[in-house]
Amino acid sequence: MELTAPPDETLVDLADIDLYGARGFTVRDLHPTWRTLRVNAPVWWHDRPGETGFWCVTKHADCERVVKDHRTFSSEEGTILASVGVGDSAGGQTITLTDPPEHALIRVPAMRTLGHAMVQRRAPAIRERLVELLRPCAAGEVDFAHLMRRLPMVLAGEFMDIPERHWDDIALWAGACVAPEDPAYALGNSPAQTLRLAHHHLFAVFRELVRQRRAKPGDDLVSVLIGVTDGLTGEGKPLDDWRVLLNCYSFILGANTTTPNVASHTLLALTERPGLWAQLDERALPGLVEEGIRWTSPTHHLVRRATVDTRIGAAEIKAGDWIAAWVASANRDEDVFDDPFTFDIRRSPNKHLGFGGGPHYCIGAPMSRLVLTMLFEELLRRYAVIELTGPLVHLHSNWINGLVSMPVKAIPR
Repeated sequence: MELTAPPDETLVDLADIDLYGARGFTVRDLHPTWRTLRVNAPVWWHDRPGETGFWCVTKHADCERVVKDHRTFSSEEGTILASVGVGDSAGGQTITLTDPPEHALIRVPAMRTLGHAMVQRRAPAIRERLVELLRPCAAGEVDFAHLMRRLPMVLAGEFMDIPERHWDDIALWAGACVAPEDPAYALGNSPAQTLRLAHHHLFAVFRELVRQRRAKPGDDLVSVLIGVTDGLTGEGKPLDDWRVLLNCYSFILGANTTTPNVASHTLLALTERPGLWAQLDERALPGLVEEGIRWTSPTHHLVRRATVDTRIGAAEIKAGDWIAAWVASANRDEDVFDDPFTFDIRRSPNKHLGFGGGPHYCIGAPMSRLVLTMLFEELLRRYAVIELTGPLVHLHSNWINGLVSMPVKAIPR
């Protein structure tokens, strides 16, 4: 999706708003739409003729409440718009699709692998992989978005101990799962067939990983998942293979939806502000990363389902209603951010919801921040400036704010 700074008076007709169709996110900037909703209808019912409708929440405070209050707004039946009205077949079985206390069964053990201490321990290996990933930039012209497809595997490959021969395929299949409607990821004759094929290929790789780890455990995330016991049953049984596979899938998709898209959109913001690149140094990088996360908002929305009758603002929400918290809108909320449509690497505080919030706050956030900082350290060290050289191609997705193509030229120092 385009990220622009629309004039303050830019509003749209509520009757024209469609926040479900994926193609709309590739051909226009949705920020005027979200601004309109924040101003005129901060909790708005999105009708879908013949299909299940949903509530759109666009203010920061309301989005924060929806993602934090798991007792009122559950994740168990689905967390993206594709789940509205139909649910998710993995509901109640993965780290993404469970509420506390079940959620902690996966999250707490996984933090041993993905937490700050382990991330720092693996940092040298990650940097080495990252330097290799960025090597094509030295040729001058490169498609940075294509390059970033492999970035999730620099992370997941390291933490899940996935053989490198699978990395490119997994990156493609995960992209197809995230955006089956996008032509760049088409594996079949329809989005549904693309999704089926991507699932088939991914789960075949995961089955082999699980088989190997059951025979010879390590200190990777797959081994951790195999060692998890379902204490809520009172029997302490280990997770079966299917739940391990589903959680492997969840972690791979999580890696693919955040870091690479923040990297591409942050670099794009810098190419649009060449004077800012010249001002950067390593001390400014933490601020650049945080503003990049806010600016990008890698996930447009997070969906929850109401467990009880409640209210959000003036709207009466019924038990069973679906709610889309538009975190991309929350991250431009004028009541929270000064000059929200300005890319400001010195912004402080920066209370973005780019990694969500509450019990489902992105478990990979420490890893994502580290690798984004490393990435821009390496680019800044090597290149005097990076310029956009061709048209952008945006991802067909109402969920993920991604770039499919971003041709750039890197000019050495």
